[in-house]
Amino acid sequence: MNTEQRTFHLGAYFTGSGVQGDSWRHPQADTDAYTDFTKYISYAQKLEAAKFDAVFFYDNVFSASDSETVARSPQAPRWDPVVLLSALAVVTSRIGLVASVSTSYNEPYNVARKFAALDHLSKGRAGWNVVTSTGGGENFNLSRHMDHAKRYERAHEFVDVVTGLWDSWADDAFLRNKETGQWADSAKLHVLNYEGEFFRVKGPLNAPRPLQGWPVLSQAGSSESGKDLAARIGEMLYTAAQDKEDAQAFFADVKARAALLGRPASNIKILPGVMPVIGRTQSEAEDKFEQLLETRDVDIVLQSLSNYASLGLDLTRLGFDDEVPLPEIIPVTNSHKSRQQLLVNWIRNERPTVRQLYTKWSAGGHRFLVGTAQSIADDFEEWFYDKACDGFNIMFSSTPGGLDDFVELVVPELQKRQLFRKEYTGLTLRDHLGLPFKENQFFNS
Repeated sequence: MNTEQRTFHLGAYFTGSGVQGDSWRHPQADTDAYTDFTKYISYAQKLEAAKFDAVFFYDNVFSASDSETVARSPQAPRWDPVVLLSALAVVTSRIGLVASVSTSYNEPYNVARKFAALDHLSKGRAGWNVVTSTGGGENFNLSRHMDHAKRYERAHEFVDVVTGLWDSWADDAFLRNKETGQWADSAKLHVLNYEGEFFRVKGPLNAPRPLQGWPVLSQAGSSESGKDLAARIGEMLYTAAQDKEDAQAFFADVKARAALLGRPASNIKILPGVMPVIGRTQSEAEDKFEQLLETRDVDIVLQSLSNYASLGLDLTRLGFDDEVPLPEIIPVTNSHKSRQQLLVNWIRNERPTVRQLYTKWSAGGHRFLVGTAQSIADDFEEWFYDKACDGFNIMFSSTPGGLDDFVELVVPELQKRQLFRKEYTGLTLRDHLGLPFKENQFFNS
């Protein structure tokens, strides 16, 4: 066994609705968390007690409007993640708070200001998940979704503007000297005056510099453009991988790209998503998994997979035991390119039936693990030591049921193996992740 000492990290994945996918009919699933803030207080405090690095909120800026999906699938409503995390900041004290905010459908000044405020509200626990969005142009005065290549070009520039605005003021710029009447040292102000292809932003930001220097930058794109962005700016990366070899390839690829840009591999933490279904015995875990599948809406899941894959086929029209066909020419998608490729590769290699596709992929391309705390810890340990990841982003099969199972059964097993912390040793999200404070690019500390 590899005895190299690295720090294992755990994130918790949520949507703002409190349910995962179409599992809202599961007996252990809360269906009112999208309005009942006390549910999220409970989730966050349980995860903080278990010493999780962070809670992470996925988000998008659109919702399905067709009558069948609206009637049967909980795509809406959901909390705005920055608003929700701002509230959670005052009822937690250590756990990191990460929100997805789109670079395609926001302005840099607003985003810089919100995350600077969240970092101060939380005393240094904020993280921004930089996303380009998989849709939503129709809600922002556009006739269609922004082109994939342009979205990523805009994202690079967007991050440069946001980080430049965060560095508007030196850390000690505000003197607040009542005796002399001097509020700030004007020599410690940098006016950005940014002009690029997408943005013209003068600055400065009307907020103090974030406590962490910059909030942690996370990122979740795995296309070639996504990996380039991750290598340049990403510090905590969320990804999907169905097998260890794919995860190892992503792990090595992104860290190698980062090294070419002069970034240490240790400053990038990669957390693949995984949905564990946990029992005290293997039989109990398998029973729970069957119950989970039974409470999901087969047609809605298959229609979602059809749309997700963008393959021009309707899986709901096939028999459950029919083999999934692939077209000779895979259509080009302007949405989730990396997830489409992951799904296409799996179908091509495995030649699955519709039933097998539904069983394996109803977590949106992330892995299911069905087993005991010991077998799940075995899997985590293998991936971790074989450099397929730096930890995992946990997608609970239900909340609070699946969350409670993980916290009560798996976390103690990981701690027993010395894979995961028993206590926080720092105060900020950067402390938890072993990331350095971000020095101001315009002022010497």
